[in-house]
Amino acid sequence: MALLSKDLIQQTVSKAPQTDIRHDWTLAEAEALFSFPFNDLLFRAQTLHRKFFAANEVQISTLLSIKTGGCPEDCAYCPQSAHYETGTNREPLMNIDSVLAAAREAKRGGASRFCMGAAWRRPNDQDLEAVCQMVEGVKEIGLETCVTLGMLREDQAEKLSESGLNYYNHNIDTSEEYYKEIITTRSYEDRLNTLENVRNAGINVCSGGIVGMGETQKDRSGMLTTLATLPEHPQSVPINMLVAVEGTPLSDEPAIDAINFARTIAVARIMMPASVLRLSAGRNEMTDEAQALCFAAGANSIFYGDVLLTTDNPERAADMALFDRLGLKPSKPKT
Repeated sequence: MALLSKDLIQQTVSKAPQTDIRHDWTLAEAEALFSFPFNDLLFRAQTLHRKFFAANEVQISTLLSIKTGGCPEDCAYCPQSAHYETGTNREPLMNIDSVLAAAREAKRGGASRFCMGAAWRRPNDQDLEAVCQMVEGVKEIGLETCVTLGMLREDQAEKLSESGLNYYNHNIDTSEEYYKEIITTRSYEDRLNTLENVRNAGINVCSGGIVGMGETQKDRSGMLTTLATLPEHPQSVPINMLVAVEGTPLSDEPAIDAINFARTIAVARIMMPASVLRLSAGRNEMTDEAQALCFAAGANSIFYGDVLLTTDNPERAADMALFDRLGLKPSKPKT
């Protein structure tokens, strides 16, 4: 762990818990937070968490792949990329009846948000129209809606907003400096432009990243600094642990230490205290104790269901058993 100026660490210690929402975070301050003693970091994160959220409530989302495989992007972590042989079959866009049936099942299972993901670089207008109909149908069921479809033009974001979409997910993945090591088919600026289009259309932004891809702690600090200095903090911030899928360039990447992963959650909570932090991909590889540590660090959302797009996720019964052990309960939907 890099040694930082004691004055900077002390300045960040005194400032972070007293100022709720800031948009002027610096990379040095984020690095200082990562350098806190672990107990101090968790205490400050949990203190801020309780200012903005019920301490023991977790928002539950279900994620459905509505169009799987064949993505032209070369994201090094993704089993749906057409650039890699991962055994993921290419499938067309699902029909609306099948999507709505899955949404009803998700609601019966306790989800409050239904997320739909499509493996596209960006949607064409015909497919976007079909997705808008899915959004409208899911909202009628009584669930919040989220989609992740790749890049969006301004007019496409407006179209989704008119359909009543609650959230649009578009992760920045990592720091701007490390990004080119992970993706070459779209730029960091492309991602930020999509987030701007979504924000300007009045849709809640869902944007986070992936840790464990070989990045440094400085890269994790850079990723969180980028998110925390946007004009508005993303309303939802997924923090993913890399799932090393056979056939992708990152298949042999060693797993990140659970304590370092929890540090990332805690720093995100301090820097974006009013954002929902989703403990996202990688939970199937985590112990119950590691997940409990992440909830203590400020995570207050999960994906619920046995499959997360194309990778495994903990079984619903296992999640509910863990919630029971920790005294956690699902939050109520806002729609």
